[in-house]
Amino acid sequence: MTGAAWDVVVVGAGSAGLPAALAVAERGMRVLVLEELTAPGQGQHKAAIGGVRATHSDPAKILLCRDSLRTFASWKEAYGDDIGWKMGGYCFPVYTDAIERTLRGILPAQKAAGLEIDWVGPEEIARLVPGIAREGLRGGTFSPGDGQVSPLLFANSCERAAKRRGVEFRYGEAVVGFETAGGRVSAVRTSTGTYATGHVVLAAGAHARPVGRMLGLDVPVVPDAHEGGITAPVEQFLGPLVVDLRPGPEGKTANFYFGQNAEGQIIFCYTPKPLFVGEDRESTSEFLPILARRMVSLIPRLRHLLVRRVWRGLYPMTPDGVIIVDRVREVEGVILAVGMCGQGFMLGPGVGRLVGALLAGEPPTISAEAFSSISFYRSFGAAKTEALK
Repeated sequence: MTGAAWDVVVVGAGSAGLPAALAVAERGMRVLVLEELTAPGQGQHKAAIGGVRATHSDPAKILLCRDSLRTFASWKEAYGDDIGWKMGGYCFPVYTDAIERTLRGILPAQKAAGLEIDWVGPEEIARLVPGIAREGLRGGTFSPGDGQVSPLLFANSCERAAKRRGVEFRYGEAVVGFETAGGRVSAVRTSTGTYATGHVVLAAGAHARPVGRMLGLDVPVVPDAHEGGITAPVEQFLGPLVVDLRPGPEGKTANFYFGQNAEGQIIFCYTPKPLFVGEDRESTSEFLPILARRMVSLIPRLRHLLVRRVWRGLYPMTPDGVIIVDRVREVEGVILAVGMCGQGFMLGPGVGRLVGALLAGEPPTISAEAFSSISFYRSFGAAKTEALK
């Protein structure tokens, strides 16, 4: 063995691993974070566009993201760092009867979960989204408590906060295996050392499946690629992050979403059709032309924006599109926090607090019903339709 024994080893310094490490350390445990990349948040995390909302249709996502929103909104006061928090809300403009029925249909469940969200008319949508195309606009939903955060600022701040609480980070160390004793995890082996521990949090993002195999687990996570981009800054004009659910041009996109961050840049992404399954992160030549046509069709005034760069990140997907956060039965001491399905950034702080509770032997931070829905041992069926994906 090399080094000290750790209460908890977290595998992955990304959207789930960073807040989990902080939450566990705040409970007085000795925590080591292992990351194969060279800095925090350099995997899928840095590809996020930073939108944070609790306006989902899945109960577990609602509860976890409500927790995340409280964390992001109070971060500067609690930890002293500006993470680019902007509470501008989320807006879903609607142009078709089918989408209106869908969004109105889930409003009762969202309100029952305590969400501040409602249907508003076309005049209010036009006020919230200046310059939006008015022809056919039926109205939409708006949730003022949602917002945006800088993923990179948050990753760096979360690492600093964790270090102040004694967390140690080892970068450039890929996990190559685990050791067990009596059915319990006892150590983590990396490319450079072996670390004794009684608990492991597997937060390996797109690599959850191969890392899980080292523990004899079949973790059903398969990544697919999505592209995003960002413009040069312009004067602030757009408060909410906007989600356009119309079918995209040429049938090659599903939902399209964008917002103006705290620095004035427009940051954007869409869901491609068909999906690009795998880990190829090279940007495609078709992304920006398709994206530009779609963005300008919704808000014509955006045609003069200067795009600074584009990138491609991975969505670690489960078969049913629902995350996995659970204790592992096969190997005692292991907790999974994987399969974030492209929403790891907004789920991260809520997932971190849940992991902290599980490690401390406390009840889950969400309802028993919601917790059972994100179990590793549920029946994984076809992907659910997440209207607010």
